Amino acid sequence: MLPEIGQAALLLALAFAALQGFAGLAGAARSREDLAALTRTAALAQFVLVLAAYVLLTLAFVLQDFSVKYVADNSNSLLPLIYRYTAVWGAHEGSLLLWSLMLATWNAAVATMSGRIPWSFRARALGVIGLVAVGFLSFMIFTSGPFERLLPAVPEGHDLNPLLQDPGMIIHPPLLYIG
Repeated sequence: MLPEIGQAALLLALAFAALQGFAGLAGAARSREDLAALTRTAALAQFVLVLAAYVLLTLAFVLQDFSVKYVADNSNSLLPLIYRYTAVWGAHEGSLLLWSLMLATWNAAVATMSGRIPWSFRARALGVIGLVAVGFLSFMIFTSGPFERLLPAVPEGHDLNPLLQDPGMIIHPPLLYIG
């Protein structure tokens, strides 16, 4: 059930990203401050939804839910807990989710901390960020879904790539994506 909620959260985040892109660019182009004001709400909703998806995928790793293909491919029951957390971004699908989370975090930061910037500039900036998020989320959802199910579930996962079972793996991707 949790993977399906994670997938639904990503789909809703995609819808909010599209709304943000449209509202920001159309609002600025048509001098409609009311339309542009939707970008802030859409950016915050997108952040909450992507964060929820990330937390749910992390929970699948921590609970060793091998019915999730990504978890079964990148973890096993003997993997230490710290590496179960880092295995979330240990392969393509989770790495894209982490990247989308970082984008959503910066997006929310721009939406909440850009009050002194003229509304039309803020609307255009948030509109462009929304369209970039549409690209990331669409790619992840339609080609690299981290919540794909294995039915029936496998009794044991494969393992995290041994090269990634290193303390540097714990900090490298988050620091890289934060920028």
